[in-house]
Amino acid sequence: MKKYYQILLFMLLACVFITYCATESISQVDGNDQNMPESSTPEITNIDVDITQLSSTMAYAELYNIMVNVDSYLGKSIKMRGSYKAFLSDLTNLYYHFVVIGDVAACCEIGMEFIWNGEHKYPDDYPAEDSRIEVVGVFGSYEVLGQTRYYLAIDHISNL
Repeated sequence: MKKYYQILLFMLLACVFITYCATESISQVDGNDQNMPESSTPEITNIDVDITQLSSTMAYAELYNIMVNVDSYLGKSIKMRGSYKAFLSDLTNLYYHFVVIGDVAACCEIGMEFIWNGEHKYPDDYPAEDSRIEVVGVFGSYEVLGQTRYYLAIDHISNL
């Protein structure tokens, strides 16, 4: 019975974390926001973490691990694929852009915010909502509204 409560608590915390991330991230509307990090990532030739080689459940678990142990991943290159999602924040009136990975049971999803380097306008330059994409980027952080946010700085989006 104790193990059941531990699993239930873990699932509840994961859902709270996912909900929080989905409502509080930040992204560019027109590429000219002053709060966005200046990121000029060099071309990525060596990938530190390749989530694309994992099953959907393991990819979900690895992305969760990245978001829990952020200090171990800052500055590392990460390759991942999932569904594209964009969210408009009521707090900042800016769009957030995510690669979302779900587990095999399709009960849980977790997303990684990405910031596309260069001049890109939403929705014209971005993939269609819910389309499958692949990105490679450098994991970084920035401050907004007094909170630290984590993201991938990417140079290219591949539609799958």
